[in-house]
Amino acid sequence: MIRNVTLKISGMTCASCVSHVEKALNKLEGVISANVNLAVERAAVEYDPSQVKETDMVTAVKSAGYSVVAEKEMEAGEEAADVEKEARKKEIKTLKKRFIWAAIFALPILYVVMVEMISESLLPGFLRPAHFPVRFALFQVIFSIPVMIVGRGFYRIGLPNLFKGTPNMDSLIAIGTLAAYHYSFYAAGLVLLGRDPNGQYVRSLYFETAAVIITLILLGRFLEAVSKGKTSEAIKKLMGLAPKMATIEVNGTEEEVPISEVQAGDMVIVKPGDKIPVDGEVVEGSTAVNESMLTGESIPVEKNPGSKVTGATLNKTGFIKFRAEKVGKDTALAQIIRLVEVTQGSKAPIARLADIVASYFTWGVIGIAIAAAIVWSLAGTVFGVALPGGTFIFTLTVVIAVLIIACPCALGLATPTAIMVGTGKGAQQGILIKDAGALENFRKIDFIVFDKTGTLTEGKPRVTDIIAFNNRKEDEILRIAASGEKKSEHPLAEAIVNEAEARKLLLPEAAGFNAIPGQGIEISLDQSKIFLGNEKLMADKGVDIKIARGEASRLAGEGKTPMFIAEDNVLTGIIAVADILKENSKKAVEELHKLKIKVAMLTGDNRRTAGAIARTVGIDRVLAEVLPEDKSNEVKKLQAEGYRVAMVGDGINDAPALMQSDVGVAIGAGTDVAMESARIVLMKSDILDVVKAYKLSAATLRNIKQNLFWAFGYNTIGIPVAAGALYPFFGFLLNPAIAAAAMACSSVSVVSNALRLRRVRL
Repeated sequence: MIRNVTLKISGMTCASCVSHVEKALNKLEGVISANVNLAVERAAVEYDPSQVKETDMVTAVKSAGYSVVAEKEMEAGEEAADVEKEARKKEIKTLKKRFIWAAIFALPILYVVMVEMISESLLPGFLRPAHFPVRFALFQVIFSIPVMIVGRGFYRIGLPNLFKGTPNMDSLIAIGTLAAYHYSFYAAGLVLLGRDPNGQYVRSLYFETAAVIITLILLGRFLEAVSKGKTSEAIKKLMGLAPKMATIEVNGTEEEVPISEVQAGDMVIVKPGDKIPVDGEVVEGSTAVNESMLTGESIPVEKNPGSKVTGATLNKTGFIKFRAEKVGKDTALAQIIRLVEVTQGSKAPIARLADIVASYFTWGVIGIAIAAAIVWSLAGTVFGVALPGGTFIFTLTVVIAVLIIACPCALGLATPTAIMVGTGKGAQQGILIKDAGALENFRKIDFIVFDKTGTLTEGKPRVTDIIAFNNRKEDEILRIAASGEKKSEHPLAEAIVNEAEARKLLLPEAAGFNAIPGQGIEISLDQSKIFLGNEKLMADKGVDIKIARGEASRLAGEGKTPMFIAEDNVLTGIIAVADILKENSKKAVEELHKLKIKVAMLTGDNRRTAGAIARTVGIDRVLAEVLPEDKSNEVKKLQAEGYRVAMVGDGINDAPALMQSDVGVAIGAGTDVAMESARIVLMKSDILDVVKAYKLSAATLRNIKQNLFWAFGYNTIGIPVAAGALYPFFGFLLNPAIAAAAMACSSVSVVSNALRLRRVRL
């Protein structure tokens, strides 16, 4: 039996880390797949428990140089949201504190060095290197040590990973800053021993470079953590929807208990203004419930005994008592949260390019740094090129700049941050996306197939027209028809009875009810014979319907089902019943056409009825008289024509077609979230959300491409510049401190760009 587990990983800082953790997990026998997400710091692992255990995975992660954080499994609610929020706040607070301490000690060194470069006279007399070189060197040594201590995490993580052969961003920072520090300590040692008579070493210390690099990178990590916290706001809001407490009935008395203690079968009491804690069925009372927090639908829904209620929704007007049916992890809200978490942790196909690059990136950077060192060393020694500061100092500057500016962090964050924000925004709009691949691929769809009943239409037949003949009135015809149909179980009969009840008509008791298969019904009412059914029934009973043929043909052409009603062989009227279109069906099709997407309708109805509906809505292609088991074949035919097809359906009978399509979209409310056959679920059952889902997919994919462009572009331009490519032509050499600032900005810019998705209008 295949299982899935999510591990929270700590210590990851860049795309290289992601690659190392994935490789470590995928090497384990029994692990089917492992996807690591840098933005949420989690690994989603699919595995065979008969071959591998979770402890083996934890060991593999630790061997790769990272650690697994134990997560207490919690119910969806404010408590979980609070824990997540506190963890993020703690991380941000720690990074902020580290940055501040680093800055306190790095800035004095930077000030002293920068001022000395401008004019030594601007320095305090006791620190002037020409007169007091030992003091000048000691000042930098003393102030740099606290910065190294504050930045010790780079060495604690980076160096072991380097020695294990799995270097990451921390490894590059560690190598670069240690190179600067070691040389600086060597030079400072010569100054302290009096072996610098010409002042050559005292003026070529690199303490400020190393200290400023660490400080700027800590600043970048702090800003990145703040930005990443904002990307997960949507799921935090979802987690905070459910109340912490619930009121249950125990032996006839009310008792308030934590929501985690509510059991299936408990009688839950909800008063006006309170949130409904769990899912269940109303047994007593009536009210209106605001379900907008889950479905996005602002109009309150009436709830009466027998109605279903969903946890986290708001009870508006009345007192209700309901039987708890789904609690804890089984509630609709918990399913939604798990779905969003899984999606945010999954990878879009476009991310594979970044993964491939990241797996070789760090070693590539180290190789470039070594190559640059060799080239400039040869240029200064063998070819006699005059390099500022001397060959060694120039080469050291180049190596440090290359190591520091190379930033796989931005590469690793480019895709997951956009996915997190995109899926979060979708969830807030009632659009639940089950995997990142669906979010990416929906943008590529060029043909959308809609199931008719329950998707384009309401799914419940309604009376649309009543036409009276022979001096009869509409209500009289409806009253007589409903008197007979209330004994029938046919869906069309239910529509007639519902219309009569809506008009508050008194229905007389009919006698002699007789259902005639395939034709209609016959009843006795007030000593008269009443016939209600199709044209064949009228012909068999000798009823002349010539005066009604024109109206009947018109109604049928509009996709409606005309039913004739006669009394004692005299036609009295026609009642037309139809499964009417949903309010937004036509608008949704129009919007899809604007996006250059073709639309088809798939139905088991006859071609005439289907064609009438298609003409009303503006459907491009009608697939009528299709049996449920053949729906997937129709989707397959469209795919064979070269189209990328999305199927939109609402029921289990649509499952094969949903699975066959490139992206399956389920129309359903909260309890349908777990529908395995669909990759996107529209909570509001509003097909206009298909358009919103497409626009969200397009915006997210565009954002991912922008992020990847800047991440790749940054490294493509930055590394050669840092390696000194511009020096022979313009005399420009990149300062390592500026390289550190650029590296920090690259990650922040990628996350900030992803956050723009929150403002996209759908």
